[in-house]
Amino acid sequence: MLQPPLVTVSVYRRDYGYRYTDLPVDHLDSTGLLIDCSTSYARPTHYDLRQGDIVRWRAGERYIEALISAVSRDATTLRAEFSGAHLLPPEFVPY
Repeated sequence: MLQPPLVTVSVYRRDYGYRYTDLPVDHLDSTGLLIDCSTSYARPTHYDLRQGDIVRWRAGERYIEALISAVSRDATTLRAEFSGAHLLPPEFVPY
């Protein structure tokens, strides 16, 4: 049985540096991300995502960058909404 591809993001915090590198997420698009904790040990409160953090992820051969504008948590899910998602230049190196 084939596994779906692993979708990951990197989270950068100003005046801190990389908070997460290759953080797995369950859903990702230009408007936000979702992490479902219903089948894992981790809880939504275990993830340190904040408004103002910068999120980067691969889209084919290029990278996309967005700013977290809002974070919400319930008992089993974490949602982060993005603003200003844009394609980074081809010469961008993430690390």
